[in-house]
Amino acid sequence: MAPKLATEDRVPLPDLIDFVRPRHHWVLSTTRLDGRPQMSPVTGGVNDVGQLFIATYPSRDKVHNIRRNPDVTVCVQSDNFGGAWVQIDGQASAVDMPDALDGLVEYYRCVSGEHPDWAEYREAMERQGKTLLLIDIERWGPIATGGFPPSLSSLDRFEKKD
Repeated sequence: MAPKLATEDRVPLPDLIDFVRPRHHWVLSTTRLDGRPQMSPVTGGVNDVGQLFIATYPSRDKVHNIRRNPDVTVCVQSDNFGGAWVQIDGQASAVDMPDALDGLVEYYRCVSGEHPDWAEYREAMERQGKTLLLIDIERWGPIATGGFPPSLSSLDRFEKKD
């Protein structure tokens, strides 16, 4: 059996957005005060203007880190762990209530579809004092999959011997 080969597809921004839009399992990396990364598994979406966005609470470390240093990295993963993924770097900002409300509605629609009661949803977001993180994409790596480097695929050590 041939080994599974890794792939790396470099794509333009519109294709990146198309790749990210249906994928909501992300890891957000911000920078702690001491310079080390702080990583958070998050649910994310893409808004109508091509920004990444994440709903959270203003007291979370990721929000404090972004307010101090807006440089972030997001790893967008496929639903299955072995699926395609991409790393995106950008500049983040934190938007608090009440300015975050319309963006939180758009976020919900992108991630979960239509809410059965938008008035109830809006009231819950206001009551919880939610924060919306917006990320402007600056650069991204290839859309990748894991596996053996293609350069090793022809080596006969991967071939089954009789």
